[in-house]
Amino acid sequence: MPAAADFTTIDAVRNFNRFYTNFLGVLNKAYLDSPYTLTDVRVLFEVGFRGGVAASALTRELHLDPAYLSRIVKRFREDGLIETTPDPTDARSQIIKVTDKGQAQFEEFVRRSRAQIAGYFEKLAPGEPERVVAAMQTIQETLGPDRTEAGLAIIRNHRPGDIGWIVQSQARFYTEEFGWDDRFEGLVAEVAGKFLSNFNPQKDRCWIAERGGLNVGSAMIADGGDGVAKLRLLYVDKTARGLGLGKMLVDECIRFSRDAGYGTLSLWTNDILDTARAIYIKAGFKLAAEEKHRMFGPELNGQTWELDL
Repeated sequence: MPAAADFTTIDAVRNFNRFYTNFLGVLNKAYLDSPYTLTDVRVLFEVGFRGGVAASALTRELHLDPAYLSRIVKRFREDGLIETTPDPTDARSQIIKVTDKGQAQFEEFVRRSRAQIAGYFEKLAPGEPERVVAAMQTIQETLGPDRTEAGLAIIRNHRPGDIGWIVQSQARFYTEEFGWDDRFEGLVAEVAGKFLSNFNPQKDRCWIAERGGLNVGSAMIADGGDGVAKLRLLYVDKTARGLGLGKMLVDECIRFSRDAGYGTLSLWTNDILDTARAIYIKAGFKLAAEEKHRMFGPELNGQTWELDL
């Protein structure tokens, strides 16, 4: 059973779905002032955009019942919008193509759809259409089938505002995931503040993992003195897990520390962070010390790991 906070999130999505359904006119029998429904128009869009498509592909990709699609195709054929031929790869399917009349109707739907959207955007204040589009892109990138592609992520140096994001994102994650108290946020804020106050580009560095224009990960190297580099605040957001970003960030830390002339790379973590520890072990770090503590509320086992550079 989801927690109360999860129900709040789920209900927010359901509310958005109801709003967007009404916004698009999904329930209207006449879409874009035509005798067709939204589903009808979507089918014609797909056939028109592709220049021809197998009926079996449409049922699969649009999640349509084959019998329902068959009725739409029959109506379009009677209206002279499409023509069909047997599918050479599937005897149970057929290839659907638009006729000249269908192409003209398809182009008219595109024109009406663009005009409809333009009408909505004309009522918005400057900058708001861009915010709407950015939010739509975020939904697509987060929930779409290609969300796990590593090519969507980049590693870059920090910019103004990134350090504040590090404090906020890590405080929220560890509080929600592990029940750590406000002292953890205080520690992250202290580490981040010292990094900015003492920043020396020759010895210090912060990397941000960015995906789809959003920050999804971070890591820092700070000068620990006596030839020791400190790896601090490694983090990968749960929306970007499985992309190898944690390893990429640690590799950047190791590479920079060697190039900066450090002899040892040291870090402090807790043994319940299994994914991070696995990355450290694979990179060659050795456990140097550990001790129990209650720095953030629950009892934890803190560990210091070191890598000889």
